[in-house]
Amino acid sequence: MTQESQLTRLGLFDARVPRYTSYPTAPHFGASVTPDLFTSWVEQIPEGTSISLYLHVPFCRRLCWFCACRTQGTSSDAPVIAYAETLRTEIRMLKQHLPAGVKLSRLHWGGGTPTLLSPSEIKMLADVIFDTVPLGDGAEFSVEIDPDEVDDARLDALAASGMNRASIGVQDFDEIIQKAIGREQSYELTKRVVDMIRDRGIASLNADILYGLPHQTQARIADSVQKLLTLSPDRVALYGYAHVPWMSRRQQMIPPEAIPSPQNRLKLFETAAQLFRWDGYRDIGIDHFARPEDGVAKALAAGTLRRNFQGYTDDTAPVLIGLGASSISRFPQGYAQNVSGTSDYTKAIRAGEFSTHRGHVFSGEDTMRGRIIEALMCDFRVSRAEILRDFDTTPERLDMMLGRAADAFPGMVVLNADGLTVLPDGRPLTRMVARSFDAYDQTKAQHSAAI
Repeated sequence: MTQESQLTRLGLFDARVPRYTSYPTAPHFGASVTPDLFTSWVEQIPEGTSISLYLHVPFCRRLCWFCACRTQGTSSDAPVIAYAETLRTEIRMLKQHLPAGVKLSRLHWGGGTPTLLSPSEIKMLADVIFDTVPLGDGAEFSVEIDPDEVDDARLDALAASGMNRASIGVQDFDEIIQKAIGREQSYELTKRVVDMIRDRGIASLNADILYGLPHQTQARIADSVQKLLTLSPDRVALYGYAHVPWMSRRQQMIPPEAIPSPQNRLKLFETAAQLFRWDGYRDIGIDHFARPEDGVAKALAAGTLRRNFQGYTDDTAPVLIGLGASSISRFPQGYAQNVSGTSDYTKAIRAGEFSTHRGHVFSGEDTMRGRIIEALMCDFRVSRAEILRDFDTTPERLDMMLGRAADAFPGMVVLNADGLTVLPDGRPLTRMVARSFDAYDQTKAQHSAAI
């Protein structure tokens, strides 16, 4: 039986499953997490702890049709300036509750388009962040950069503020595909911006590229990947395009008949992946690739690779605090999400309250199941000894859970005394294997395709 026929038999090409950047996933968040609870979780951070910050800038000059992120278009700078002021207020509020000696291990500005901020706004925002919580030793400060919305002055401001990793969205370099997804961005422009970034001594570069886009073929994705490789990114996210027009209405602009079939999506992924491997990149989890010297490649080798809302990370900080509209924070106690609408977010902050409006308090087996899912997504294996050491469960309970997953995916996973391992041929099924450890009702949300 071929690999494709086995994957077909096990339902890969029909399934819709979570991406598992959290557990439980965001559709299961509820109203139990309030601004007061968020504040208490911040205050319970141990003194001297390293934490991470994510800052969300939801504005874009253009709204790309493929995107399902929390964004909104703007033709003027006024909303961005007002929003940046609100962000600074939120950060000053956070400072009032952070324990002493807290430092940053990771700072990421995402969106949307953070590079819509002017040079002066970049400096003011960075200054208030570092006044609240300084960068620790070896910390990373990364920013998502839109090549169409950046210039020398803004890159100078970011570099002067301490940015040491840049992230660029490529999606695909093919002009036909770019027109179909509403994202026209030439290779020449992208290369020019990459050169500008590196000219400022910013050595670390991330890039995102998508498979499963309309009109995409193996030849077209191979050409785009080869062009991307000439830019020598240190880390690449090869994401599957998630066609979810019921969540993102702008995706209705994309003709569904032009979208590759699930079987062809797998071929597109494997075509791109093989090119990265041939160029010396290491596989990182289900959809990332990195040069051996990059942090996530080292974390994979050391067994410390983790997964969060930005994908794979080498950050092991126990707390991630999300700033801005729709941002999600993760604490040892649970998740807290800010209100999504910028007007509601601004109203709360101006009233002197955090904008937390939903989340999840960990209970029962949440943390154990979350770690099992993360281990599968990162390492394709669950260590029986680790789970029994770190969580309050019995061997019998764990063996039952592992055995159920093994029975559901015969020939694609191996179960032995050490734990559960997803075999190489079964790796496209990883999100489905992870779902078998998910105790929450999967009918509550419509997820993206499993491949």
